[in-house]
Amino acid sequence: MAQQQHLYLVDGSSYIFRAYHRLPPLTNPEGTPVGAVYGYTTMLWKLAEDLDKAEGPTHLAVILDKDSQSFRNDIYDGYKANRPQPPEDLVPQFPLIRDATRAFSLPCIEMQGYEADDLIATYARAAQARGWNVTIVSSDKDLMQLVGEQNGPNGLARIDMLDTMKNQRIFLDEVEEKFGVGPELVGDVLALMGDSVDNVPGIYGIGPKTASKLIAEHGSLTAALDAAHEMKSSKLRDRLIEGRKDAELSKILVTLKEDCELPEPLDDFKLDGVPPEP
Repeated sequence: MAQQQHLYLVDGSSYIFRAYHRLPPLTNPEGTPVGAVYGYTTMLWKLAEDLDKAEGPTHLAVILDKDSQSFRNDIYDGYKANRPQPPEDLVPQFPLIRDATRAFSLPCIEMQGYEADDLIATYARAAQARGWNVTIVSSDKDLMQLVGEQNGPNGLARIDMLDTMKNQRIFLDEVEEKFGVGPELVGDVLALMGDSVDNVPGIYGIGPKTASKLIAEHGSLTAALDAAHEMKSSKLRDRLIEGRKDAELSKILVTLKEDCELPEPLDDFKLDGVPPEP
């Protein structure tokens, strides 16, 4: 039987910001800031080396945000509106980081109008449909909607996550422990609780525990909102009724797009192994 393919999708945007904040400011001889570039390439090399020694990928790509705007801004102009602009000394490092990624002979994928999460979701589902296993290198809670298994051409095809900060794998059990529901309902929980970082409104006053409890009890966001009128009089009941439109909008914003046009085919992500050090 042929080896089962294993695709790793690296959330490159999170790597960039982690690298920027972990290192002191550095510049090259021309005075261009390069601290984030150095940190990013060090992290990427360590990831590649660690994976090569372990049960490594057969395919790998780095996925980046093209810019700060996506189709979600057309739906809700407040989306991510409270996020600060990237630090001034980080901006000139973005093209250098893209060049550095390609210098590793790794695909560097981005698409105007879509977030990295949407491309990761699309590639993950496309690979899973082909019977590949997929590991998403990220700790982003939104991406936990993708974790799970389904039957593929050669048996079960799994999507999991790797949090390199904690050196932890995230499978179904970890998602359920965090959210109290399976991955298929994570978006419903996120829609109720909102996200202050991305300026996703959610419903005011409903936090993670209450959101998880409501979705676990009712089985979906719609069912929880529909049940509000039958609840005993309380602040929670009022909030669910009054905040319905915000919750429904939030569900649209947190739902990953899984059918983007693929900028590059999956087969182009094939790895030939880590080259030896000179």
